[in-house]
Amino acid sequence: MVFERGFKTWCEKYATEKRKTLGLDPTGPLNSMALAADLKVIVRKPADIPNIKQETLDVLLRNDGTPSCWSAVTLVCGSRMVVILNSSHSPARQASDLTHELAHIIRGHKAQEVDITADGLMLLKSYDKLQEEEADWLSGCLLLPREALVAIKRKGLDTATSANLYGVSVQMLNYRMATSGVNRQFA
Repeated sequence: MVFERGFKTWCEKYATEKRKTLGLDPTGPLNSMALAADLKVIVRKPADIPNIKQETLDVLLRNDGTPSCWSAVTLVCGSRMVVILNSSHSPARQASDLTHELAHIIRGHKAQEVDITADGLMLLKSYDKLQEEEADWLSGCLLLPREALVAIKRKGLDTATSANLYGVSVQMLNYRMATSGVNRQFA
């Protein structure tokens, strides 16, 4: 995927500026819930939905690891935005999923339309691949900006400790180290 010129730099700058706005150290961890609150986005889990039936919750929270297992969804009602997270996922996955959804909002991506099947399944009609790639990149920068990755390397922190400190998965940390060029810089 080829991003528009300057997009990656914009993401890094945005992540740094947002940390300043939130009163965080530029290399410190970002709490995705604090970011959501700053953006005035409501975050809920399926169990928070009023009058939801237990059998519906059981279906929504089934976490079988298949591609059909959902992660998060953003609902827009007028000017209000609500992100519903799959609470059966790990806290690191939920942070990543929430930040991905927030990245769509930050970038001004249009919400995708969904259909509801007769048996109650929600189906996304289509998605914009570029928008998904943008949200992936921006969410990675928000959680692990390059400046934080450099600080991790300089401090000699191991991968598991760093992932835990930043509330992300080891896979996310490794991905950001590789794609940001920090691994090459410290090789």
